[in-house]
Amino acid sequence: MPTPHEAEKQHVGPEEADQPPSMSSHDAAPPAPPRRNPCCLCWCCCCSCSWNEERRRAWRASRDSRLQPLPSCEACTAPSPEEVQSWARSFDKLMHSPAGRSVFREFLRTEYSEENMLFWLACEELKAEANQHVVDEKARLIYEDYVSILSPKEVSLDSRVREGINKKMQEPSAHTFDDAQLQIYTLMHRDSYPRFLSSPAYRALLLRGGSPSSSEA
Repeated sequence: MPTPHEAEKQHVGPEEADQPPSMSSHDAAPPAPPRRNPCCLCWCCCCSCSWNEERRRAWRASRDSRLQPLPSCEACTAPSPEEVQSWARSFDKLMHSPAGRSVFREFLRTEYSEENMLFWLACEELKAEANQHVVDEKARLIYEDYVSILSPKEVSLDSRVREGINKKMQEPSAHTFDDAQLQIYTLMHRDSYPRFLSSPAYRALLLRGGSPSSSEA
């Protein structure tokens, strides 16, 4: 038979049965670890600190200004017929001609791939910069504009090149994006350039003898 003390422990009233068992100090759940604040010195645009909010506003302003309509070709020096014809013989000649880049960029815009040209131009501008402070800032803007997966203007880069950029961004230099620039250059050469040469815009330019505005008379 249970002793009076054991019987008292076995008898539990309905009110006591509905109550959850109390936890001892040893059974108490450990306090949740404090949430870490994002680092305000990071160069990626993934954290929500006020420093990055300011950079996002600057990036949006840069994006909006770069996506404004292209200037009229009347403001550009009209290429000669020989120069226009040379674009069909060499993609390098096209890309090193200001008029050629302008016409090709307009074509890329119709294919919704203008960011490839913008990225290439930004890399050229970065490579010409000697001031390290300016290099740091331009490199971060290029990353946010064209490499970050959060950007609407993200260019298509393979994982190897992306990993290389992430490492180099620890100490940016004027050549941080050289591999990525070459990859995008090759992409435009193999993918967009052949379509550009057969496009109505380029064929019309050939017929007009290099003058982009003669047909508007």
